[in-house]
Amino acid sequence: MIKSDNIGVFQVTATTFYPSLAQKIVFITGGATGIGAAMVRAFAAQQAQVAFIDINADAATALQVELSGSKVWFQQVDVREPQQLQQAMRQAAAELGGLDVLINNVANDSRQPTEQVTAQDWQQCMQVNLDPAFFASQQAFALMQPKQQGCIINFSSINALTGQQQMAGYVTAKAGIIGMTKALAKDYGDNGIRVNAILPGWVATERQLASWFTAEEQQKWLDSAVLKRIITPQDVANLALFLASDQSALITGQAICVDGGRT
Repeated sequence: MIKSDNIGVFQVTATTFYPSLAQKIVFITGGATGIGAAMVRAFAAQQAQVAFIDINADAATALQVELSGSKVWFQQVDVREPQQLQQAMRQAAAELGGLDVLINNVANDSRQPTEQVTAQDWQQCMQVNLDPAFFASQQAFALMQPKQQGCIINFSSINALTGQQQMAGYVTAKAGIIGMTKALAKDYGDNGIRVNAILPGWVATERQLASWFTAEEQQKWLDSAVLKRIITPQDVANLALFLASDQSALITGQAICVDGGRT
């Protein structure tokens, strides 16, 4: 239930053009659908060179066709395999000419009763929601360090601040992302590499609308938010553009919410 009214309107908000992003090489994990796809589109519109990975090759191919006039590179990758992830980053950098921006977006927010979580369930949750951000950042540092500049944007969630039922692993991983962001900002700062985190609220992606973000849940969200509008993927992409641009040159180690005032 995304309504065309002044409360829950689903709209694409206008984006600012950042000249500093033109020709920048941007690598996005989980870029085939949802927020990831919105960021691929947004950076392509900024005339950046965009590389993205995803496990969903069909959706990725459709996005490449849509953006056929832009420089968009894709490889199918299982991010649970750190070596595969880092190899894809090295290959993209070799083909495109380096790396300027890494966006650690990939995630899986599936629900599961806490009492039913097995050791394997827990490990698999971390392998998607936490580990890839570290290993991708590690590789990004190696690629960015020679230039003594770069930008890493990690994706956490406001659930790391508020908690959420039946999502103990996901919430834990997203809290870890905030801590990792702080640590890497200190580790990489001397090399001119900035590291920040985006914490979205409940975003109206196709997956969320088809599963958990029902009309009832949308109304609950609007009732709890200060700004009475549903969050779109473009809203989140707009912040990513700013954090990747030179206009945020002195912002690092920060965890920034996009949640309409929910927190």
